[in-house]
Amino acid sequence: MLCWYSISSLANIIGKRLLTVFPHPFSVTVAQLFHGWVYSVPLLRLMAIPPSIQLHSTRIYYIMILVPLAIGKLLSQLTSQISLRLVTVSYAHTIKALMPLFTVILSKIILAEEQSITIYLSLIPIILGVIISSISEFSFDTIGFISALLSTWFHALQNVYSKKTLKQIDIHHLALLSVLSKISWCLLMPFWFLLDGPHIDFKRELTSKVICFLLIDGLCNFIYNVLAFTMISYLSPLSYAIAGSTKRIVVIIISIVVFHNPITYMNLFGISLAISGLILYNKVKYNEKKQQLLSSHTMTLQPILLTRLP
Repeated sequence: MLCWYSISSLANIIGKRLLTVFPHPFSVTVAQLFHGWVYSVPLLRLMAIPPSIQLHSTRIYYIMILVPLAIGKLLSQLTSQISLRLVTVSYAHTIKALMPLFTVILSKIILAEEQSITIYLSLIPIILGVIISSISEFSFDTIGFISALLSTWFHALQNVYSKKTLKQIDIHHLALLSVLSKISWCLLMPFWFLLDGPHIDFKRELTSKVICFLLIDGLCNFIYNVLAFTMISYLSPLSYAIAGSTKRIVVIIISIVVFHNPITYMNLFGISLAISGLILYNKVKYNEKKQQLLSSHTMTLQPILLTRLP
């Protein structure tokens, strides 16, 4: 978890530096996905991780499961890079605190999950915090704000959809990362050739400094994804969400210190309110999950106790 927090902070700092000297989010996303694919190949061989038999036995899993997940991955990653290019790291991550709101909405639509009134009330501080932070943000940019919202939405959609579909296939989490990176890169490349590639002056813009940043950023992004996918496989969804909330706090604090971003008391209050709401939401979810497990355990014990009565 400490490695996850550290590499996440480093990846955001390097990514912001890179996009400052090389303002092409499309190209940066392509490079990140390519690094994720290339680095995963020797890693899978080193760890002797076998490919999923189901993926090679039928293409239906590619069409119904992996392609939608890959589209969600590339869209969330691309919009995240666009927001990182246009707004500060701290503000982008404050907006991403809206993840529980989108998760609740999508879980209702896709999984037909009902939430308690306490869950809905816990979302209010998050929404208010993001609104206050947006009003008082010095670096506010409409496209950057919308991109951060879309990135959060696509990430939540990817999480909810994977929860519904990945139960159907048996695949190692690192093999899944490799496949998704490959598919995402292949899907994005044609659009890069049409939209971004022709507008880059490679001789002038692709300096040794930019190339160095691209290599470091790609490696950091790959390590971050490996750690994130590993965390998801070892932790429950709730524990992962709580760890993610703490990570967001760490990234916001470190980015403010490193970049010396101007911040007002109102802006600080908005960030604090959004993060506090995020912690409250996770606490409520934890309590509800604990209560469900306790109720389930009690119902299981009742028949046993009744059979032992004289």
